[in-house]
Amino acid sequence: GKVPAIVLVHGGSGTAYAEWVRLWNARGYAAIAMDLCGSVPIRSPDGSGWLKIPRYGGPDGWQNCFGQISEPLADQWPYYAVNAIGRARTFLGKQPEIDASKIGITGVSWGAYLTCLVAGIDTRFAFAVPVYGCGFFRDGKTASGNKLTGEAMDRWTLQCDPSSYFSNVKMPTLWVDGTNDSFFPMEAVKMSYSSIKAPVTLSQKVRMTHSHGGPGERPEEIFAFADSFCSGGKPLAAFAGQGFSSREAWVSFKSEVPLESAELVFTRDTGPNKDRKWESEPAKLDAASGKASAAIPEGTKLYYFNVIDSRKLSVSSPFVEFKQ
Repeated sequence: GKVPAIVLVHGGSGTAYAEWVRLWNARGYAAIAMDLCGSVPIRSPDGSGWLKIPRYGGPDGWQNCFGQISEPLADQWPYYAVNAIGRARTFLGKQPEIDASKIGITGVSWGAYLTCLVAGIDTRFAFAVPVYGCGFFRDGKTASGNKLTGEAMDRWTLQCDPSSYFSNVKMPTLWVDGTNDSFFPMEAVKMSYSSIKAPVTLSQKVRMTHSHGGPGERPEEIFAFADSFCSGGKPLAAFAGQGFSSREAWVSFKSEVPLESAELVFTRDTGPNKDRKWESEPAKLDAASGKASAAIPEGTKLYYFNVIDSRKLSVSSPFVEFKQ
C-alpha cells in the first residue's frame, strides 16, 4: 500500500540532513529534507558552515532575513523558504508510492518558525510539529538577531511573522519546546498556540536542550503524534481543562491510552524564562477520570502539569501564571 510522508525543515546553521530522513524512513514514512539557505550538505572548506551554491542559492538565509525586510517580498528569505517547502510537499504528493492525504511537516528552531508560517499558508498538510519555534517575534521578544523597530517591524509582522497566519491553521499541531529555551521563550510559544483554532497538543520539557539531532528530532511524542494521523496509532492525551481551588491546582485530560503518572512543573523565579530554575514534583492522578492535581508550592510564579501515559509519552497543560 501507499506510505505516509513528512517534510523536514532544518533550523539555523542546519542543512538537508540525510540522517533525519532515514530516521523517518525507519518509522515507515517517506521523507524529504532540503537546504533552505542556498547550500548543499557538504562542509565548506573553512569548516564554518555548508558549501554555498554560487549565484543560484536564493537570498541569504535566516541569519540575514531581518535585514531584507525593505526588499521585494519575493527576494526575502522567508518567502523563498516557504516556497521551497511548498514545492517539497508538491513533489511528495505526486509520488505514486505516497498517500498524499497523509503528509505532515516538522521543523526545528528556525525550521519550526517556518513550519508555523507554512501551517497558516499551505492547508495540504495532515499535521504540523514545530519544535522550539513560534511566532510573535515582536510581542513575545523571540529570535536572536531581531533588531527591527517601527515601520520595519510592522512590515515584518504583517508579511513574515506566523502570528499573521495562525488564524488560517486547519491541521492539528504538536508544540514541543523547553522551559528555558533562549531563542523562543515559553510566553511566545503560548501566544502562538493560543491563536490557533485547530486542535493543539503540547509537550513541554524541563530544560530541553536547543539542538538538532536527538533533542529536536527524536522526541517519541513526535512520532506518536504523526502515527495517530497516518498509521492508525493511538493519539496523545488531549488537554480538556484546568482550574484552581483551595491552594490545589488541577488539570484534566482525555486519553485512549492509560495514564500512568503526572507531575507538577513550577518555578519560583521571575525574569526571563531561560534564566529561571524550573522544578518538578509528583502530582496526584486519577487515571480513570484523567484528572491530575497538586498543591502549589509556596512562592510559585508559573506552573503547568505533565501527564505520562503507559507508552512513557508526556503531554503538557498550558502554563499558568500564579498570583498568590
